[in-house]
Amino acid sequence: MKILVLGAGGIGGLVGGRLAQHGADVTFLVREKRQAQLQADGLRIESPQGDAQVKVKTLLKSQVDADYDLVMLTAKAYDLEDAIDTLRPALAGKAAILPLLNGIAHIDMLNKEFGAARVLGGTARMQVTLTPEGVVRQLNDWQTITFGEQDGSESARLQAFKALLAKTGIEAKLSTNIMRELWLKLVHLATVASATCAMRANIGEIARTPAGTGMLLRLLEINAEIAAQAGHRPDEKFLQTYRELFATLDAKYEASMLRDLEKGGRIESEQVIGYMLERCRAAGLPDEMHLMAYTHVKAYEQRRDAGRLPGQQAGK
Repeated sequence: MKILVLGAGGIGGLVGGRLAQHGADVTFLVREKRQAQLQADGLRIESPQGDAQVKVKTLLKSQVDADYDLVMLTAKAYDLEDAIDTLRPALAGKAAILPLLNGIAHIDMLNKEFGAARVLGGTARMQVTLTPEGVVRQLNDWQTITFGEQDGSESARLQAFKALLAKTGIEAKLSTNIMRELWLKLVHLATVASATCAMRANIGEIARTPAGTGMLLRLLEINAEIAAQAGHRPDEKFLQTYRELFATLDAKYEASMLRDLEKGGRIESEQVIGYMLERCRAAGLPDEMHLMAYTHVKAYEQRRDAGRLPGQQAGK
């Protein structure tokens, strides 16, 4: 199986790097600056699961061809249109595409562009960031990828990819109902991202406030009902996991969106928080919490774009 990974950042760098480390045929599609970094230093991983420095193959956009079996898309959801344009030559052949993006809206866009038979669904449960020095840093020991065909079949390409992941230590789960998995991920992410971004705090810091856990639980309940009305009601085990997390006073967990926000970067405001606000209203559920979180991140974007964040120079 020949695999093309778009980018060599957080999740793409970790998954693609581990695959390459264990002998898989992986190529990274990157920009010139990142290519120079990778050619000079290799792909560097710092992780509780073991550090690594891996020599990897790279390509620039102008060099892409259609000689791949699987294309991994791990860009931020707000970069989806640019990612599709970049990957179009690689998808001119037989390749399937595995997006590991936040949210759900990207599936419809990819289906329209390439056909549902070629679009897999996938979620990644891992906390990873790319440092300014180009190091892929895994922040905890979570490393699970869940993926599946939209029609629920357990295809040969899924089995082949799972076999490659099995060599890396990354947990690989095949799903026969991947849209349900995407909805469960969105319930979790929309709750944590909305709360941690709006409060500018991690889960433990929120839980230690007088009404923090109750607020988190209320938001979780509404998001679970949104998913239920979309046909994917979360099960009790799933909900209990997050009820316990939201009552954990020393939890350091936070959404990657908060880390992006605190760095003054772009965030997936529309794809996660805005999307759930729309679905909340469509379901006829109380929208005050979603509206507050959405307004907060959109106000942040205005301040960022105006160059008025701490450390920014006006106009940048």
